[in-house]
Amino acid sequence: MKILVINAGSSSLKYQLIDMENESVLAKGLCDRIGLDGKFVHNANGEKLELDHPMPNHAEAIKVVLSHLTDAKWGVIKDVSEIAAVGHRTVHGAETFVEATVMDDEKVNVLDGLAEFAPLHNPPAVTGIRACMEVMGKDVPQVTVYDTAFHYGMPKTAAIYPIPYEYYEKYGIRRYGFHGTSHGFVSEECAKLLGKDIKDLKIITCHLGNGSSITAVDGGKCVDTSMGFTPLAGFMMGTRCGDIDPAVAMFIMNKEGLTPDEMNNIMNKKSGALGVSGVSSDFRDLDAGAEEGNERCRLALDMFTYQVTKFIGSYAAAMGGVDAIVFTAGIGENNAAMREDIIKNFAFLGAAIDPEKNKKRGEACIVSTEDSKVKVCVIPTNEELAIARQTLAVISK
Repeated sequence: MKILVINAGSSSLKYQLIDMENESVLAKGLCDRIGLDGKFVHNANGEKLELDHPMPNHAEAIKVVLSHLTDAKWGVIKDVSEIAAVGHRTVHGAETFVEATVMDDEKVNVLDGLAEFAPLHNPPAVTGIRACMEVMGKDVPQVTVYDTAFHYGMPKTAAIYPIPYEYYEKYGIRRYGFHGTSHGFVSEECAKLLGKDIKDLKIITCHLGNGSSITAVDGGKCVDTSMGFTPLAGFMMGTRCGDIDPAVAMFIMNKEGLTPDEMNNIMNKKSGALGVSGVSSDFRDLDAGAEEGNERCRLALDMFTYQVTKFIGSYAAAMGGVDAIVFTAGIGENNAAMREDIIKNFAFLGAAIDPEKNKKRGEACIVSTEDSKVKVCVIPTNEELAIARQTLAVISK
């Protein structure tokens, strides 16, 4: 059975066609600059195709994708009918869509009405779903997989904010969490790696990249997560400030004469590692700057490490212990020195990293010592495969 995974942006569309029999990627690519001049990249059969192709809208982009998936030279299937379903990466389901869902026209309209929860991400996803329905017909299941879904079942003690309860009832203001597809995937892979039932494990998953979040997973279920009503919450990231005293924002607004939108832009795009270092949001640049003696680059790195450590520690306390700590995403998978700096703070829990094992990259592995009481794992995330798995599970019911 073959699943097409779609991640639609406002002017782009990423795709992967996955054979679920062996979970292999048959083809993948990108439609970019949709509505402008149109750029198309297609990878299949060990070769890469790049060309300019007019794509005035997402429906035309889907047609380009399908034509190349079935092309005599570049194709990997003979007919579109071989695609059993399409899985769509969707950021926010609010409290309406709390699990992967087969969509119809009515549900798409409801999802469209949730745009205020993720104005940059949900509208393109809706556009992609409607485009697939238009081009592929209503008989091909279109399944939405939500970044917020994995976190939805967390206890209200973790989800509800200590503000007047009426704002939750009226507007749905609560902790939603993000990166849920990634956190769910790597926690399951961690259980496989350890050879244990996930129901018997307390796992802390650290999705560390330009956008970062940490999740406490107890028995396979999210019990708390660092991001909140929006992805701005939690610890500092590449350009996001994470948790700060809310009064700081109002103080700056008054001093600088800023509008709410301007302050929101500062907290989301000019803060975090970029704001502290004044150099970059890319941690590789910060590492280079720190080595050259830039104290603000070193400060940004130390702050990030410290804040990640605090969240891991608090989640270990919240779960009454931890069996495994998982690192994933760009920084989590590739920055061995940072992993070591973080884990050394948990020697009191009996956690220890093996320096040689910690050098491994690009594969799921245990990097802790044999006698480490807390297993430390590095697991590459694969959100496309996670979406395909959830899509298959939904259509197989």
